[in-house]
Amino acid sequence: MVIVMEQGVDEVKVRAVIDAVEQQGLTAFVNPGVERKVIAVLGMVDSQKPNLESTFETLEGVERVTRISEPYKLSSRNYRHEDTVVDVRGVKIGGPEVVVIGGPCSVESREQLLACARAVKAAGGKLLRGGAFKPRTSPYSFQGLGGDALEILAEAREETGLPIVTEILDPDDLELVGRYADVFQVGARNMSNFRLLQRLGKTDKPVLLKRGPSAKLRDMLQAAEYVMVGGNHQVMLCERGIICFDDATRNTTDINAIPVLKQWSHLPVILDPSHAVGYTRWVPAIARAGVAAGADGLIVEVHPSPTEALSDGGQSLRPEQFAKLMHEVGRVARAVDRYVGERE
Repeated sequence: MVIVMEQGVDEVKVRAVIDAVEQQGLTAFVNPGVERKVIAVLGMVDSQKPNLESTFETLEGVERVTRISEPYKLSSRNYRHEDTVVDVRGVKIGGPEVVVIGGPCSVESREQLLACARAVKAAGGKLLRGGAFKPRTSPYSFQGLGGDALEILAEAREETGLPIVTEILDPDDLELVGRYADVFQVGARNMSNFRLLQRLGKTDKPVLLKRGPSAKLRDMLQAAEYVMVGGNHQVMLCERGIICFDDATRNTTDINAIPVLKQWSHLPVILDPSHAVGYTRWVPAIARAGVAAGADGLIVEVHPSPTEALSDGGQSLRPEQFAKLMHEVGRVARAVDRYVGERE
């Protein structure tokens, strides 16, 4: 349930409500809100105490108590009505700017990654993506450079100022990856790796959570809940295409997911057009559609020489293609009262 406090209520009354919640063996999460504070109450309710709503409604400073029917609580609009804005080294994701994240699927070399970083920066991208550890369908495919890649990413950040988004595969790698990453990316294959999600909930860095290939939207929101219940509310949801009967593209882009998630949840929504279609020629069109549908950001694969890429070259944009895409999505963003890159 959520306890909505009266507007302008003082901290003493808020603290009293939190104490009352904890006395019932439940956990309280406070959302400061813009106009009023909201307290989410989580935990198993004792069957001998079925009327907790009435108990909490009598407390001083409480305006109303409402049950949250959805299985996801902290990620729900019922808990937080205002959009969450995630701050990544000063880059605000979830506000009026449509933030574009660019870079290669995998860090392959220092030269390749620095070339990508410079191209992303020059075109107006705000964050740099690059995989150090790569989950691959085949055990014989390139698995990433590991720790060496993280050091190269850090060098690119030092030169360009672009914060780093990189994938975390294993809870045991959290300390290592956390020393370099600004955003932990949870790949589609790990959306239901609940041990990893729980560990990420104990960190203080933003998490980019990708939707599983066959996951429902409610499944993704409950995966986000695993992170948030641990205390980390800096979660971004990423639509990256789902498995469908049609094989014309790598996946099927669920454009519907963007407005639905924006209504169901307060968390920022990112679209990955590269993985969604799997072919360079269609990436710009899907990126434009995502911005028009209300996406808060895009994550796009960029490579200086896609034909030589060790992974996902067939869906990567060359630097000049990425620059063109930035111009195109900027025009779409202005049509829906948002902007890409620097505000004009």
